[in-house]
Amino acid sequence: MDIPPILGFSDEDKIGTIQPHNDALVITLKIGGYDMKRVMVDQGSGAKIMYPNLYKGLNLKPKDLTPYSSLLVSFKGKVVILKGQIRLLVQTGLEIVEVDFIVIDAYSPYTATVARPWLHTLEAVSSTLHQKVKYSSEGQVNEILGDQSMVR
Repeated sequence: MDIPPILGFSDEDKIGTIQPHNDALVITLKIGGYDMKRVMVDQGSGAKIMYPNLYKGLNLKPKDLTPYSSLLVSFKGKVVILKGQIRLLVQTGLEIVEVDFIVIDAYSPYTATVARPWLHTLEAVSSTLHQKVKYSSEGQVNEILGDQSMVR
């Protein structure tokens, strides 16, 4: 019986990061077949968001979207205008996960936000302190490194 590797973080995982910090965890992911920079990992949210830059960058059109009827409220307490929803493949190393992104029409310094459902599907753990996402694939622990320079 194979025992899966334990996913965790230690002080060694801080090597290469600027400490101390309060930076968000921002990574590069392959979304819809393209490497997309400035993807924020938000483990406190269930909403996977696509912002206008990514929507335009992937050359998506309104006909590519399906309706999304729930309300989304911004951090400022305002209702956000939703364009719809789209399912895209998100690749992390060899792992490919389908993600339903809510497409919104609002400015963000990020191209997209991935959230708890993506982490859970990937069976990954993230750490803003260590600026990493770790996940197991084929018995190995793989890492996605955050990019603090993108956040700053």
